[in-house]
Amino acid sequence: MLQALFSFRDRYRILHLTWFAFFISFVVWFSFAPFATTIQRELHLTSPQLKVLAICNLALTIPARIAIGIVLDRYGPRLTFSALLVFAVVPCLLTATAHDFNQLVWSSLINSIMGAGFVAGVRMVAEWFPSKEIGLAQGVYGGWGNFGAAASQFCLPVLAMTIAYFTGGTLNWRIAIATIGFVTTLYGSIYFRYTQDTPPGEVYQRPQRHGGLEVTSQRSFWAMTLLDLGLLVSLGLLTYPLAQNNINFLNWVQVQFICVFLGLLYVFQFYKAWQVNREIVGSLNPFSSDFLQPSQHYPPNQRYQMRQIALLDFTYLTNFGSQITVISILPTWFEQTFGLNPVTASLVATAYPVLNLVSRPSGGLISDRAGSRKWTMTGLTIGIGIGYLLMSKLDSHSNLTVAIGVTMLCAYFVQAGAGATFSIVPLIRKSATGQIAGSVGAYGNVGGVIYLLVYSLSNAQTLFYSMGITALICASLCAFFLKEPQSSSATNFLEAAVTSTKHPS
Repeated sequence: MLQALFSFRDRYRILHLTWFAFFISFVVWFSFAPFATTIQRELHLTSPQLKVLAICNLALTIPARIAIGIVLDRYGPRLTFSALLVFAVVPCLLTATAHDFNQLVWSSLINSIMGAGFVAGVRMVAEWFPSKEIGLAQGVYGGWGNFGAAASQFCLPVLAMTIAYFTGGTLNWRIAIATIGFVTTLYGSIYFRYTQDTPPGEVYQRPQRHGGLEVTSQRSFWAMTLLDLGLLVSLGLLTYPLAQNNINFLNWVQVQFICVFLGLLYVFQFYKAWQVNREIVGSLNPFSSDFLQPSQHYPPNQRYQMRQIALLDFTYLTNFGSQITVISILPTWFEQTFGLNPVTASLVATAYPVLNLVSRPSGGLISDRAGSRKWTMTGLTIGIGIGYLLMSKLDSHSNLTVAIGVTMLCAYFVQAGAGATFSIVPLIRKSATGQIAGSVGAYGNVGGVIYLLVYSLSNAQTLFYSMGITALICASLCAFFLKEPQSSSATNFLEAAVTSTKHPS
């Protein structure tokens, strides 16, 4: 695969078109950050307000990744990803025309939906690459696409300065953000025109029912509902910074309304999941004779365990969740800890996301070649834990070169761990890859939200220490409970057996 990677034929054409779709969606997602201080001065924002906007830019990615997973499993990644790219012009125009903090909150919330595009590409790549190459393919897709976060940091300011040069004005962040929105919308139509969901002759596998993830045991159903609850609780946590006295975007009546709404949303989500899996769960009526008595049973060799999805949720919370947090704080940390000027600090910090170009694909490649995806995941997560614990020991007395070396070493394990995570995701259940990827991706954002809240309530050293301990706990759970995934051929056989069980001839 490495020899053919840079060709633009067959499945490699799909891979390159898809990683670039992910790349440009991330440029849009992080389009506010390069102009944050400029916008702060122009619109008279406070530092706490900027922190709130950073959290809002993650908020709706959590439910959006779940929703996108359901939609793409039904309609396919080609239509889903194309529609999301076309949608990009909406948040970009809202940001470009904002004139106060409240308008920026709404534009940031809507812009956070763009972070969900990653899920669609996971399913697209999984359809075009066999299991023996899936790790490297997903690593290239994720790593090169993730580079969009770094590219936005230097491409958008250059675009703004170029516009200012030709128009004779000052740095025009509004036109730059609007322009990238229109470019992304244009690429959405290109992506729809030149891609297809599956290789020629293959049928796109869809779940038998829609509205929730199909499980194969009653225990898995209850585990799934706990995972859903965790996502909604994390959304509830986001109301805290918006209701602080120095922000006052939400009052406590509105916070209570949001909590009630999230509770009702959970009840609705629970009901839809039960509808999809009612033969597995049984009746929910306590007065019924078949209360929690399943009418259908899958034999052990036809089951997949929700525990595996929960572990992958935790690994992605550990690696990608910490990654987006560190990207957000690293320039400030280098500036304040080592006395660097803002430009130098930003250049040093940019190396962290740029490393994605090689580290995430290498994590997938190691997972493909090492012979055990489980132990690859475990080893890389141990590296994450050690890396962050070392970073927690760095302070103003540390050598800058050593600090940069430790940071880059930690960055490698974090990003390679994310690549290893998504070398496993497509191998759990092919027809539900979108929903599984949506859950795993959403928990990555949950990690970002939790870690940013920890940072806002403490300091960088405490943050690094907490991320290190979390990673070591995750690694121990992977060592004891993560199972080696089945090959894609075995998965296809399993799903054929399940389908025939559900619909006997």
